[in-house]
Amino acid sequence: MTTRRTRPAPRPPEGTPPPSELARQARGVLSEAVRIARWAAAVDGDAVGTVPLTGGTEERAAAALALTLDEVRAGWDRARLAGLVELHGGTARPGWRLRAWDRDDMAVLRGWVALFDAWSLVHPAPGDVAPTAVAEVVEAVPQLLSLLQLSAGPVLVPALLDLLEQRVAELREERCEVACAPGAPDAPSGTGGRTPAPLPVAPLLDWALDGLAAVGALTLDRGRSATLTPLGNWAVWVKLEQICVAAQSPAGNIEQPAEDMLRGCARLTPGPARAEYRAWLAARTVAGAVAELLAVARGEDALLRGLAFEALRVVGAPAEPEVRAAADEAYLRPYALLWLAEYDGVDPEDAHDVLTRSEATWLWVDTAAAVADHGEPQLLLRHLDSAVQGTVPALLEEVRSGGHPRTVQVLVALAAAHPDPALAKALRRAAFQVHTGGA
Repeated sequence: MTTRRTRPAPRPPEGTPPPSELARQARGVLSEAVRIARWAAAVDGDAVGTVPLTGGTEERAAAALALTLDEVRAGWDRARLAGLVELHGGTARPGWRLRAWDRDDMAVLRGWVALFDAWSLVHPAPGDVAPTAVAEVVEAVPQLLSLLQLSAGPVLVPALLDLLEQRVAELREERCEVACAPGAPDAPSGTGGRTPAPLPVAPLLDWALDGLAAVGALTLDRGRSATLTPLGNWAVWVKLEQICVAAQSPAGNIEQPAEDMLRGCARLTPGPARAEYRAWLAARTVAGAVAELLAVARGEDALLRGLAFEALRVVGAPAEPEVRAAADEAYLRPYALLWLAEYDGVDPEDAHDVLTRSEATWLWVDTAAAVADHGEPQLLLRHLDSAVQGTVPALLEEVRSGGHPRTVQVLVALAAAHPDPALAKALRRAAFQVHTGGA
């Protein structure tokens, strides 16, 4: 047996302020966004307006908050990006971070990090620049931030430009090793395998620095140097920590697709399983990870369905729109409703109250199928005691009409495991009736 090598997580930069001070700074960056989100919530309640805000609402907000229309639009956009408001179709409602804003420093910092990650949306690129060049610069920015953090002080703009040009050249070379190879199907016409003519990146460096300054990650001495703010320093450390967490995937499933990762976690206890989920998620984009987990949840393995939603609990707020949409799918609805109830602050022990009787029964059968496929007979018998109906006859009556595709197999497995001959016979009879479509 080999020991998995890990590297220690990076330590916060020396002199990093405590979370309470960082949260105070983050609240300052997002103060106008919070004002606008709270104003909209107070005016319209849970539905805080259409997306985007209508002209009339913008004017009312500007008048009420003594802001210009441009400031209202910018603040509303930041509120959306930071999770202060959440989108639901064509409307928005107050986000959990807005509700926790005054009492939860970590919720504030996570909201600011979401804004930091979206700096290129907060400060859009010049319209006359090729999207490819913009994407290259966005991909290269983490290198600039790392240099700024390592320097622990101002870095001259020419040095940042040198690094940016080098990194963009590397990205172009890496891309052309595949896309621009002679005869490659994606090779641009007429290149003959050569790297396309480079686009100047100097104007985009100014754009990137302005965007990072706009979200409070750095300060600029115009034309001369850039310096990370305490918030920016902390954000770079957070990103490095995420990389290290991913590298220390406890069970080694970080590179596996979601289905294989969840199978690898099936026999872990909850704590190690959550650590594995965090490591796997840290190595992926949120949108891609959520889509992959929900795709597994739609499969036939009920155990993986439950584990997928456990992993989605680790994702937290960013998964909420996709989970809410999944509540419209019969196979996922009970799991999604429980997830949403806990997300909205319902105690996990009380969350089952949000399910109808038929939804609770469907979930009971699905969980029984997972136990029958992967667990021990005694676990299946204990699961029988958890049914909301309270008695086996009442359970059988509702299970027969529930429509779960695994009903027959679950009832047969229960009959085989149950020590009471009379109940075992009743279970077998019910399985036969479901199988034949009898009453």
